[in-house]
Amino acid sequence: MVKNLSASHSLVSNWVAELRDVEVQNDRMRFRRNLERIAEVIGYEISKQMESEEKEVTTPMGTATCKVLKQQPVLATILRAGLAMHNGLLNYFDKADNAFLSAYRKHNPDGSFDIRLEYMSCPEIEGRTIIISDPMLATGSSLVKSIQHLKEEGEIKELHIVCAIACTVGIEYVLRAEPKATIWCGDIDDELTAKGYIVPGLGDAGDLAYGSKMQN
Repeated sequence: MVKNLSASHSLVSNWVAELRDVEVQNDRMRFRRNLERIAEVIGYEISKQMESEEKEVTTPMGTATCKVLKQQPVLATILRAGLAMHNGLLNYFDKADNAFLSAYRKHNPDGSFDIRLEYMSCPEIEGRTIIISDPMLATGSSLVKSIQHLKEEGEIKELHIVCAIACTVGIEYVLRAEPKATIWCGDIDDELTAKGYIVPGLGDAGDLAYGSKMQN
């Protein structure tokens, strides 16, 4: 299932426009904040689909029956680009457990690339709802490999994927590997370059959020 939050106009489509804008991109703090805000809205939408239970809460005037989450999710992200969206989700799921993965593209001299995953830290995930964030869903290779590593630690109850921009090619690839996943995105583009970059996309989200990097 795919949820495109720009399918109908909302503040999300305004934030996506700023993420794409080369002038606004000069402000790293605003770029990070826009990623964070998109994730906050998606987190709220995901919370509507999660199981709840009733809890008796003592107030200064008596007792109230409130609906609360039955179980906290596990928030996972792919370092480093996913950190801003992860923070947005954590702002809303403030009691959630967290997982971090270091999946990245290792570029080869011929222009191709391999996906490397050299680090993972995660809590108990057996029977848990996993919400994994990565700003750009391009080929989908990093996401699929990261999810596969998480699944080696336990069976996932529900899987939600959160991104700012997704490409149709990557969406199809992810859903072939994880057909029960729900993909939440700020917007969807249709073109992917030979080097695996989304067009028009927004550029390198990690570099725009945290500065350029050196990679051997």
